[in-house]
Amino acid sequence: MDNKEIQTQRMKGYFIQAAKELIKGEGLKSVSTRSVAERAGYSYATLYNYFKDLNDLIFECVKDFQAECEVFVNSKTKKITNGKEKIKAIISAYVHYFIEYPGTFELFFLERMRGIGNKKTTSELIYTFLDRLCEEQWQYCINENIIYTEKVQKIRTQLRFTIMGMLLFYENRLQPDNYNDFATLLNNQIDNIIE
Repeated sequence: MDNKEIQTQRMKGYFIQAAKELIKGEGLKSVSTRSVAERAGYSYATLYNYFKDLNDLIFECVKDFQAECEVFVNSKTKKITNGKEKIKAIISAYVHYFIEYPGTFELFFLERMRGIGNKKTTSELIYTFLDRLCEEQWQYCINENIIYTEKVQKIRTQLRFTIMGMLLFYENRLQPDNYNDFATLLNNQIDNIIE
């Protein structure tokens, strides 16, 4: 990588980090070219040297948040034995990440995809993220005959919609009204679906 490419990546990183901080702290509504540029320490016109528009920047934030979430999940689950228990732990850590960062939750699950990068690509990234986090463990369960291949896809789909629905109700409606009740309900649902 030459110096110009290094400089470009560094500058993009400043803007991505600034946008992520705004999203985490104040939500997506606080993100504008001016607010991001100001937080990054540059003029808003400079942002356009590195991103087509604000939606292009937000698309990059989605990818960066996913990488951050994956690190978070791996740190919480690295000591857990492969198989069903690890899948449950991955899901719990994934949910915990979005509860810890409600602005990121808003971006992933509430924001309409109007113009965020390539809408289909962004939507697909978000929709399949939990599957990708658990992929290695699903394959392990199939290889070890813990769960049959035909059943894995059904379980994955059911988990995806159950987890997203529970997150939506908890984050937006506080149903259930405290985290401990939510965590208990979540773990019961995960157990019921996987077992």
